[in-house]
Amino acid sequence: MREPHRPAREGHAPTRPGRTGHRRRAVALTGTPGVGKSAVGRALRGEWSVVEVADLARATGTARRLDRGTEVDLPRLVVAVRSSRVLDSVDVIVGHLAHLLPVREAIVLRCHPLELRRRLDRARRGRRPERAENVVCEALDLVLLEASSAGRRIYEVDTTGRSVASVAREVDRWLRRRAPLRSGTVDWLADPRVTAHLLDGAG
Repeated sequence: MREPHRPAREGHAPTRPGRTGHRRRAVALTGTPGVGKSAVGRALRGEWSVVEVADLARATGTARRLDRGTEVDLPRLVVAVRSSRVLDSVDVIVGHLAHLLPVREAIVLRCHPLELRRRLDRARRGRRPERAENVVCEALDLVLLEASSAGRRIYEVDTTGRSVASVAREVDRWLRRRAPLRSGTVDWLADPRVTAHLLDGAG
């Protein structure tokens, strides 16, 4: 599992010709670790140019290889993206840091915290405290709040109980139309089970 999301500066991405002749901007596909970003990103390849944040960092020399994955130097990556045309051929940037890069729009994938906990435990992603931290982050809408506070235009997608193919089709439809935007549709804390789970973990 990658390190928890970190705040960074905001900005704008370079544009490139779109499939219909007008110019498009790269879009962030983001969310808490475990919500399905990478799987959805893989499903979009072929129709769209998709790159992972870690791969983008390696390509720009702003990544460091660790035993447990890749550490991204986010401030340096933001500078590298702003000062180059590296995103000119990219449609979708995938990763829980993607919304902190110079993009205008972010697709934020969501997942019910209890299902997310099951997914992370089943995949044995990261240490137990890291998995618990990610569940709390999802319950508190932290990625959504980060994207919103950075000024991103947001389309929120609930992946709970859905297949990767189903989510990818919805994301594909939005990428083709870029409208309407949608956010604030998820309120995990309204579920007493989530609140109980968080209180139990704090006890």
